[in-house]
Amino acid sequence: MKILVVDDEALIRNVVKEYLMQEHFEVWEASDGDEALQLVQKEDFDLIILDIMMPKKDGFQTMKELKEKKDIPVLMLSARSEEFDKLVGFDLGIDDYVTKPFSPKELVARVKAITKRQEKNHSKFVFDDLVLDDVAHVVSIDKKEVSLTPKEYDLLKYLIVNRNIALSREQLLTNVWGYDFYGDDRTVDTHIKTLRHQLGKYGNMIETVRKVGYKFNDKKGE
Repeated sequence: MKILVVDDEALIRNVVKEYLMQEHFEVWEASDGDEALQLVQKEDFDLIILDIMMPKKDGFQTMKELKEKKDIPVLMLSARSEEFDKLVGFDLGIDDYVTKPFSPKELVARVKAITKRQEKNHSKFVFDDLVLDDVAHVVSIDKKEVSLTPKEYDLLKYLIVNRNIALSREQLLTNVWGYDFYGDDRTVDTHIKTLRHQLGKYGNMIETVRKVGYKFNDKKGE
């Protein structure tokens, strides 16, 4: 896995790099936000370790611009422990937060936890001849690709990841469409109807749960 360490202090970059390389991570370095963003344009990283307090462009601004370019997990570093910094970081979409001074071993443990979560998110789900391959971002039935819109794909993936759990329409709206979506329950119902049709013989795996919403039943099928 390829990790980018962004910090204006060379000593910290070197320490972090040394410990990560011992765990067989490929480590790149950047001394400021602009350099980091340039590298992100050219390379594909699995994780970014990003310091907040940097000259020219701080970690928060770097994070904002980063998320506009690529969706990469971020572990944020800060010499400050204020709750406000953590809340701002998580609002921007960071995955974890470590306060300086930190234990390099703890940092590595947190890096491993994030990368493991990422590996789980990039899985292949197989139900007989129905396959959702999240690496290729493809759904197939009988080895033939099913044409889904991005939102239909996201909805199916969320149902599958939370299979056998009754999910309310509100949960689906929040987690698939986002907190700032202003649609209503009919949006979910319409997409479920279309998704069932697209899945053909496997459409009945998406069950209606009365007075609740929907669930993906992995014990059902053709």
